[in-house]
Amino acid sequence: MSEKKHEGADGIDWSRYPSTDFFDEMINNKGKARPVSRKIAKLLGDLSAEELESRRVAAESTVRDMGVSFTVYSDGENIDRTWPFDLIPRVISADEWAHTAKGLKQRVKALNMFINDVYHKQRIFKDGVLPAYLIKDSKNFRPECVGINPPKGVWAHICGCDLVRDADGKFYVLEDNLRVPSGVAYMLENREVSKRVLPEFFETNIILPVDDYSTKLFNMLASVSPRRVRQPEIVILTPGIYNSAYFEHAYLAQQLGVELVEGSDLFVDDDDCVYMKSISGLERVDVIYRRIDDLFLDPEVFYPDSILGVAGLMRAWRAGNVALVNAPGAGVADDKVVYAYVPKMIEYYLGEEAILPNVETYLCDDPEQLKYVLANIEQLVVKPANESGGYGMMVGPHATKKDHEEFRKLVVANPRNYIAQPTLKLSTAPVLTGPGVAEPRHLDLRPFVLQGKGLDVTTGGLTRVALVKGSLVVNSSQGGGSKDTWIVAEREVKS
Repeated sequence: MSEKKHEGADGIDWSRYPSTDFFDEMINNKGKARPVSRKIAKLLGDLSAEELESRRVAAESTVRDMGVSFTVYSDGENIDRTWPFDLIPRVISADEWAHTAKGLKQRVKALNMFINDVYHKQRIFKDGVLPAYLIKDSKNFRPECVGINPPKGVWAHICGCDLVRDADGKFYVLEDNLRVPSGVAYMLENREVSKRVLPEFFETNIILPVDDYSTKLFNMLASVSPRRVRQPEIVILTPGIYNSAYFEHAYLAQQLGVELVEGSDLFVDDDDCVYMKSISGLERVDVIYRRIDDLFLDPEVFYPDSILGVAGLMRAWRAGNVALVNAPGAGVADDKVVYAYVPKMIEYYLGEEAILPNVETYLCDDPEQLKYVLANIEQLVVKPANESGGYGMMVGPHATKKDHEEFRKLVVANPRNYIAQPTLKLSTAPVLTGPGVAEPRHLDLRPFVLQGKGLDVTTGGLTRVALVKGSLVVNSSQGGGSKDTWIVAEREVKS
């Protein structure tokens, strides 16, 4: 491919794209586009700076017009912000993605087998593969779930596995999100924005679609209905409009053609079935896609003062009269200490080696590993076991000496609650930083895996990108943005 610009064009000059010590997903350190990105890099290079700026503004306007937003909690206030979208897509080859998707399916299958084992025979602990304290000290182990058999034996029906590339350009699993994973609506909306502002790109590249996710999600939800009816009643249970992910709750309800409900819209009758109040009377509910944390689900069992959940919901679930997606108790595997043992789970339950590697992880409750963490905390990322959204973590190289000392004390006081990982040389991709100017920024990827009757992985996922130069924090709640993720085939892919 020739990367010389057309005469008169003054857009992105990739030969001037800053070279770094990190693996860049579009441009190599010689200023040349990687093979899967060549056509797209050329198209971006051929657009003038004015045209690129015009499309960037159009993308921002499209996001606002579509009402794509998220909520940030700051000083006790809820602030709605427009979804930050970067025009330049993140590009991955279809062949590489096929391998990655296979690894994700393997991982989620083993995780579901682990959760089911935890609430039944606990063989993996009795056989000495994993230490039993993982459950004893787990904040997300729910004794109320012991002995329950959810439909198809699936506990985590919707999983968001965060992937990163290190300096070697290979995907690693950074963490598993198995409780109430969010972000898929933004993945779908990113594609809609791209199609509107970069239409010619979809004419000249084979970009695999993501818009079938809603159909696949609906089919998965229907497949776990306890009643064998032609059209099971499916609802999405939301905490309400002040929740940070409310946009996604409403978006998915609209896309699936199901009711978006709050706890007050549902009740459990004496027959231990869940009913929805509607203008036509009471309707029995078969499947609840819940976007509420476990402890708020049922005031009869968990927090007694919760007004977000439904009294008796656990009774109905235990009786097999309603499916809860994801199941209560699934978060027992959504623990950064448990994460370190997932490769062992895969080997134990499936008799296979993990296709996708973990990031190297130090467990602070191990005396030798704790000693290493305390001595090298300035170079490590320290994370609490059960936080999400980038909260409660410390990135050693970017922290102060005061932060280092504070985290040493936190880790020593509660070693079970902390892990540490090397500060990854997270891969980068170009972000528009000015008219015709692109600079590298760090990013990660959250694909979504559906498990019901079968297993399915999104074609790509939600790419989150750190918009601040040098930052490794990609979470939108911490100032990050997003890109459309393109899985690009060099030839037609047979469905």
